[in-house]
Amino acid sequence: MARRKEIGRNKILNIAYKMVVKDGVESLTARNIAKVGHFSTQPLYLEFNNMHELRKEVLRKIADNLKNNILQKKYTDKPLIDIDLSYIEFAQEHENLFRAMFVDGKLGSEIISDTLITLGIEKFKEQYQDTDYSDEKIKSIVTANWITAIGIASLIVNRIATFSQTQIVNVLTAQINDAILNDWLSKTGKVSIFDNVTGKSKN
Repeated sequence: MARRKEIGRNKILNIAYKMVVKDGVESLTARNIAKVGHFSTQPLYLEFNNMHELRKEVLRKIADNLKNNILQKKYTDKPLIDIDLSYIEFAQEHENLFRAMFVDGKLGSEIISDTLITLGIEKFKEQYQDTDYSDEKIKSIVTANWITAIGIASLIVNRIATFSQTQIVNVLTAQINDAILNDWLSKTGKVSIFDNVTGKSKN
């Protein structure tokens, strides 16, 4: 009879995810994961080709949690505003996880950026059902919206500024209206924080 595998892929992923939530992505080394899980590093390399693959799967787990849970809260009757408020609240409650989503000053993975853009487009279409904007224009509006939401979250997390929810909603609403009217982002080329959102996977 074959010996039952005790240290499987899901267990390793769950340990790695909890480590990122607690200590950030820098904590993800084979030795650290093995130490936390009380096993050798051998199971990691049996289940994953390398640490890059493991980090990618952790980011995918983060993205799934964002899409299906964290960013689905209701605050107002405006779905796009709600996703922004959910994201800002998430950043405040899970600072290390928020920071872990960024690598080298950019959104750290196409997995994460694709999730934010795709979900933002979905919420925009819910909020603005009577419009016939092109997909390119909607993506431009949503990208500009995420820049604003991430900026507000960063200011709050880094203790640079504080805002009431009403102030945040007012800023976000003004930004969305401006992006709808002026479409300024699509005229300026790629945006570095989202320049990996191409529809082609690099990870």
